[in-house]
Amino acid sequence: MNVVPGKKMQHDSKEKQNLKKEIIRGLKFTLFSLSAGMIEIVTFTLLNEMTNWPYWPCYLAALVLSVLWNFTLNRRYTFRSSANISTAMLKTLGFYLVFTPASTILGAYLADTLLWNEYFVTVLNMLSNFILEFLFQRYFVYRKSVDTNELVKKQSKE
Repeated sequence: MNVVPGKKMQHDSKEKQNLKKEIIRGLKFTLFSLSAGMIEIVTFTLLNEMTNWPYWPCYLAALVLSVLWNFTLNRRYTFRSSANISTAMLKTLGFYLVFTPASTILGAYLADTLLWNEYFVTVLNMLSNFILEFLFQRYFVYRKSVDTNELVKKQSKE
């Protein structure tokens, strides 16, 4: 096998650059998810404490607000995607058509039937959402359109 030393070094350098990009992408996703988490927990707390609603409508309203926030920021700044917004939103909606009923039913069971603390249940749901949504968006929603929006084009001109 013929290996050209310069080619190997270029390949290693490119892999390091890609790894660095993905680490930064993960950090951005984490920070935006934390802000969405704040929206979710504040909304959940207000509804849980100020209404007599059961767990599920408080959780559902809070989840919807945090998802809209998170989707908007991550599409533009984390994945920097120029993918059609309607298509990306529909794919994300597909994720939530599975995640939302599963987490709502499980959350209601844990909080209302097993009497687990509502806030603990909500945090468990938020953590599972964080991990699953990152994987779903990175490898399905934006897989072919990562780093294609105007921010990337503007940055490459500089």
